Amino acid sequence: MSEELLLTLLNSTPVIDGTPTDTLSLDVDDPAALRAGRDVLQAVVRGDQPPSALTALLEGVSSRPSITGDGRLTWTIQATPTRTVLAEAIMAWDELERTRPGRLRACANDECALFLLDRSRSNTGRWCSMAACGNRLKARRHYGRTRHD
Repeated sequence: MSEELLLTLLNSTPVIDGTPTDTLSLDVDDPAALRAGRDVLQAVVRGDQPPSALTALLEGVSSRPSITGDGRLTWTIQATPTRTVLAEAIMAWDELERTRPGRLRACANDECALFLLDRSRSNTGRWCSMAACGNRLKARRHYGRTRHD
């Protein structure tokens, strides 16, 4: 499943210059439903909602098996374009939860709305970007420790 699609969907609500922004630009039949589904998926990844909240996003979705020319089994999702995107993102999330639990998480910067997939060996990544969020928070902490009133 596509980790890239999952991260694209999750990270489509960045905070730009202090303003929450919606950058979702996937071409689907029901953009409002996709945005609502994205919001639920974000809440599940943050731990604000249980995984069962994703069930409603899979209504009307089915899959059909087929055999490829080289004899491999594949599954094709049968649903509207919006439900297909949501189903693929949920399957990617599920795969990550099963194979790399705890690796997908929200950025540790409370002012950031992005998510990261921690690929570090030690699983200690905290920020969506060390250059942006990580550096800012470290600089704030340093300033707070060193300033003298």
